[in-house]
Amino acid sequence: MSEDKIKRKFESKGWNEIKSNDSWSIFKIMAELVEGFEKMAKIGPCVSIFGSARTKHDNKYFGMAEEIGRKLAEKGYGVITGGGPGIMEAGNKGAHSVGGKSVGLNIDLPFEQHENPYIDSDKFINFDYFFVRKVMFVKYSQGFVVMPGGFGTLDELFEAMTLIQTGKIGRFPIVLVGKKYWEGLFSWIKSTMLEVEHNISEKDLDLFSIVDDVDGAVKCIDDFYNNYLLKPNF
Repeated sequence: MSEDKIKRKFESKGWNEIKSNDSWSIFKIMAELVEGFEKMAKIGPCVSIFGSARTKHDNKYFGMAEEIGRKLAEKGYGVITGGGPGIMEAGNKGAHSVGGKSVGLNIDLPFEQHENPYIDSDKFINFDYFFVRKVMFVKYSQGFVVMPGGFGTLDELFEAMTLIQTGKIGRFPIVLVGKKYWEGLFSWIKSTMLEVEHNISEKDLDLFSIVDDVDGAVKCIDDFYNNYLLKPNF
C-alpha cells in the first residue's frame, strides 16, 4: 500500500483528530508528573511493596506483606504500594499499624483497582497513566520488595532491573519474596537466558535477591545501605 493510500485510510478514520487529542494529552501527562513530584518529594525514604491485587486476606503472602510493611515502617521507611487491594493493602496496612508513612499510587482501571483504607490521606495519588506511575515508584523508592503477583508485578520488576542494568538509575535493592513462586522463572533466566543464549551477563543475576521470610526481606534492604555505606536518597 502506498504512503498516500495509508494516509487517506487513517484520515478516513479520524487520524487528524486522534493526533490532535494526542497533543493535548501532553498536558494531562505533565499534570500527573507535577502532582507526583510535588507530593512524593516531601515524603522521605520509602520502600515499595509490589504484588497481586487478587491476593486474599487468608493467603500467607498477605500476612507476610503486612509484616514486612510493619517492620520497614519501624525502621523508619515509608511504604509505597500501588494503593489497591491484595498485597498492596497488606503493605499499607502494616505501615499504618505502627504509624509509619503509608503511600498509595493508585491507577484507574475498569476492574480490580480501588484504593485501600490504610493509605495516609495526604499520600494518595491517582494516575491515569501506568508509565507516569512507574516513574514515581522508581524515582522515590529506596528498595523494591516484590511479592507473588501477575503481569503488572513482573512489569514493574523487570523495568526496574532493566533501568539498573543499563545505568539509567542508581542501584537499589530488589528483593523477591517466596522462593517456590519465583524459582522457576529465575531458574529459566539463569539456564536459558544466561547460559544458553548469553542474553544477559553473570553480574545481572546480582540485581535481585530471593528470600523466603519476612526478616530476610527487611535485612536485604538494611544490609544494602550498610554494606555500601550509603544512605537512602533523602
